[in-house]
Amino acid sequence: MTSKRPSGPLLLAVLALAGLADACSGPWATPPPAGASPTVEKDRVSFAAGAAQLGSLRIEEAALQEEPPLKLTGRLVWDEDRTTRVTAPVAGRVVEIEGKLGARVAAGAPLATISSPDFGQAQSDAARAAADLDAARKTHDRVSRLVERGAAPRKDLDAAASDVARAKAEATRTAARLRRWGGEEGRTVDQAFVVGSPLSGVVVERNVNPGMEVRPDLPAPLFVVTDPAHLWVSLDVPEADLSSVEKGAVLSVASPVFPGRPFPGRLDYVGESLDPATRTLKARGSVENGAGQLKAEMYVTVEVLRRNAPKAVVIPARAVLSAGEVRYVFVEEKPGQFVKTVVSVGRERDGRVSVTSGLPAGSRVVTEGSILLAGLLGPGAGA
Repeated sequence: MTSKRPSGPLLLAVLALAGLADACSGPWATPPPAGASPTVEKDRVSFAAGAAQLGSLRIEEAALQEEPPLKLTGRLVWDEDRTTRVTAPVAGRVVEIEGKLGARVAAGAPLATISSPDFGQAQSDAARAAADLDAARKTHDRVSRLVERGAAPRKDLDAAASDVARAKAEATRTAARLRRWGGEEGRTVDQAFVVGSPLSGVVVERNVNPGMEVRPDLPAPLFVVTDPAHLWVSLDVPEADLSSVEKGAVLSVASPVFPGRPFPGRLDYVGESLDPATRTLKARGSVENGAGQLKAEMYVTVEVLRRNAPKAVVIPARAVLSAGEVRYVFVEEKPGQFVKTVVSVGRERDGRVSVTSGLPAGSRVVTEGSILLAGLLGPGAGA
């Protein structure tokens, strides 16, 4: 059976449908938007609506907020205004120890007793000088009466007065020496020198044992007494953060031992010069420790809270890319279009940085996927 070929208008319609099918399947067919290549022009990258690459980008709005507080690592130490290191001003042998480690003592309380020949000599000298002064005064009184009666020459009275003056000077000298060592005039010469605490506090260190020979030039103190309710925190401030520290600033001190529990403090001292080796500045704060939970030599994290901290545009640090000395971000100008924008940024804190120039508040910044955009621009593009 022989088939009939289409002819006339029917043939033209068939050929038109066939050509349309070839056009849809040929290499010049228009691909769907999801597979469209981005358009790159200088420092701009544009994507077609619905492009698959847009799904890998994350965009956040640059907010105007207070700069985050400066965070530093600090070390807790004794408050030197409330700490004393007790030494022995005399040489001798320890015969008794009253100050026990960890004991709370009052100002003037005995810590140790030392049998000291030097102290005994001072006691003896003071007692002898007092006796000599008393004898000189009695002699002066006796000679004075004799002179009044004409039984002795005037020169004897002058000599007696000189003896009184010399004896008084020696008594004053020996008594002052004895008082400087904590001795009392008129006390029996017993060589027992009592080491007392100059202030109230807790005995936090003891470097003496019964029978130990001590002397004034020992390298370590016999006792360390301090008030642990007040501590100092020692800080090293990097040169780049000097503008964030000022005397009187409020501190928030945190220890990993007590998570979620900050301890209040205050910045009391800011150094005048940098350490030439580390390029850091010494600073010191005070911390209240009434409960005694913090301990000296603890390492802590310290936040320096600035008064009237200036506001700045703050963005995630991961949004900022570098090309040599240049820092830049990608800003969404309109949906699907991103422009490379050079910025100046401050120091990174807690994963965020403040932008000092180049980015107004409210800008929509690419925070994830910036590397993809930078790769599309190619090295040096837009710089």
